[in-house]
Amino acid sequence: MTLKDSKEVKITVVSIITIFILAMFLLPLMYGISGSLKSKEQLSSLNHSPIPQSPKKFNYKGKDCEVLLVPQNDGNKIPLAIIKKGRDESVFVDPQNLDAGEITWSGKWRTLENEWQNDFQFVNYKKGWQSINFLRLFKNTLLYALVTTFGTLLSSTLVAYGFSRFNFPGKNQLFIVLIATIVLPSAVTLIPVYTIFYRIGWVGTWLPLIVPHFFANAYNVFLLRQFMLGIPKEMDEAARIDGCGPIATLYKVLLPQCVPSIISVGLFHFFWAWNDYFNPLLYLAGHPEKYPISIGLSSFSNMYSTETHLVQAVSVLACVVPFIIFVAAQKFFMEGVVVSGVEK
Repeated sequence: MTLKDSKEVKITVVSIITIFILAMFLLPLMYGISGSLKSKEQLSSLNHSPIPQSPKKFNYKGKDCEVLLVPQNDGNKIPLAIIKKGRDESVFVDPQNLDAGEITWSGKWRTLENEWQNDFQFVNYKKGWQSINFLRLFKNTLLYALVTTFGTLLSSTLVAYGFSRFNFPGKNQLFIVLIATIVLPSAVTLIPVYTIFYRIGWVGTWLPLIVPHFFANAYNVFLLRQFMLGIPKEMDEAARIDGCGPIATLYKVLLPQCVPSIISVGLFHFFWAWNDYFNPLLYLAGHPEKYPISIGLSSFSNMYSTETHLVQAVSVLACVVPFIIFVAAQKFFMEGVVVSGVEK
């Protein structure tokens, strides 16, 4: 085997392993989409095909008859519609050839297999949308995600800019303290923070969910700082010579080059805010008109616990917006993750 052939074999093996891992990762999503397109009867039927299918029916003289696979003398099975069910003999007709007349078959018809046909239940999405005020949930969630994402990007960018470009007393110590907050369990600060918000009258409003994100996040600051450290400081000096101040330098020099990392941080936070369940549940309890989609899904799941197909349909609807945003920004997102998290 030549060196070229060996290289091609390695590439093929790696590709197969990657595709397999990706398939395993996407399997729950595919299962959810499949379940959302099935009816309650399809989910409980003996047909375990991932494609939504129902027993095929044939209308004969105004009556819907089951289409069964009937064995023939040659060993083959052909689809026939049963029009008269008997204990030891049953009467069938051929849906493809009605001129052949009625066909009598000896045997127990219950032992025959159904012929299945694709039957996608897109109506599940309509029922799920109408069962709860989905438009209001989307509006609340989008407002929460967009406003907090803006606040996070604004504050984290300014803090990262300060740590990466300016020297001041205690800079390294302050940065260590900032990074140390990452390992601080949220359960430790839960009661004190809630008490503060309760005493100033913010509980029951969006303020406890939005305002804290305008004061930076250690993880986001770290990613942005690492990216900014890779930008030569000579560019700052050139901008300063041209008359740019610190804010103008950030806006005209650093931000255009930090687009991948900014998009990455923005997406990280947007997805987190979109899926955030605990904080809205804690601070918005008793105000259902302000609930985001995460709490709406939980309430819907409790109300329709036996309607699995509707629960899965609503869950798929909730994933549409994050999926579209991720696909649209995938290039910048992956570039930002690689540069911020690996190279720097």
